[in-house]
Amino acid sequence: MLGSTDVSDATTSTVIIGVDPHKLVHAAVAITGLGARVGETTIPVSAKGYRDLEAWARSMGTVRAFAIEGTGSYGAGLSRFLCEQGHTVLEVGRPNRQLRHQHGKTDHLDAEGAARAVLSGQAAALPKSATHTVEMIRHLKVARDTAVKARTQAMLTLKALIVSAPAALREPLDRLTTKMTLVRHLAALRPGPISTTTASAKTSLRALARRWLALDEEIKAHDVHLEHLTRQCAPTLVEAHGIKANTAAELLLLVGDNPERIHAEAALAKLCGVCPVPASSGKTNRYRLNRGGHRQANAALYRVVIVRMRTHQPTLDYVKRRTAEGKGKPEIIRCLKRFVVREIFGHLCRTPATANLSA
Repeated sequence: MLGSTDVSDATTSTVIIGVDPHKLVHAAVAITGLGARVGETTIPVSAKGYRDLEAWARSMGTVRAFAIEGTGSYGAGLSRFLCEQGHTVLEVGRPNRQLRHQHGKTDHLDAEGAARAVLSGQAAALPKSATHTVEMIRHLKVARDTAVKARTQAMLTLKALIVSAPAALREPLDRLTTKMTLVRHLAALRPGPISTTTASAKTSLRALARRWLALDEEIKAHDVHLEHLTRQCAPTLVEAHGIKANTAAELLLLVGDNPERIHAEAALAKLCGVCPVPASSGKTNRYRLNRGGHRQANAALYRVVIVRMRTHQPTLDYVKRRTAEGKGKPEIIRCLKRFVVREIFGHLCRTPATANLSA
């Protein structure tokens, strides 16, 4: 059994490295297990810089953990490198703004704050590994979502331009009732020389229509790839009632390539923002809806619940029973979201899903 001196020496020789990442440089600070600051450094964002940081950290003592703010953005490359080297990497949230106002703000102060968050136990979340199929899905999902927004904007702009177009051009277009017929008709326009307002309107409408068609083709191509990857990654989830490839992709992005970091379904519910939040005071005991969590995943759960409330008989029976008990629709939807989270946890965060995600 270690004596008090041995325990103190072991704690002192153990260091926590806090990192404040930026686009071009990363600031790092080392503190001991007793909270003493023992060193700081700044490295360039490169493979050599990552190696230099690891060597510097080892020179400070036995590395207990690396605390990195923004492991999904500027700190992603360093986080992956350190995980590959066998280090424990923990994700840290944004610094406390009150402490910033009191002590000022520098990169090394932020790095020290990240390290102290791990030391105090406030930061204990493992980052997403971002090295397997889910990271591929994320890349495609980003491209698809931006294409959908651009396609919507192109259609809104096109319709607004038609409203103010010259009558000789607008009136024939009013007879084209379906969207695809309208877009293809506009894409085939031949405006000729831009010498009149009609010619300029035709040129703009043709450009917007062709842009819409190109974006539509791009979205369909992304959907094919996402369908393949989500079925490869979580085949049972995609087959669940009300969950298709796009919704499954959103939920897979929440869980990440390493679902073992989510230790319980309650933790997954908190990540999605579907756990109730205590709002009690005095003699009043109540809960309120959670407005936090991953909002895209929360919206995906909402879509699943709405579909099941329309076409899923067990869900319809549950809604009828809870309504008879006096529950309102928002509370029923929250409960159904929690049930869906439990189902998703079984599909993604247990051993069979873990094997699929690592394939």
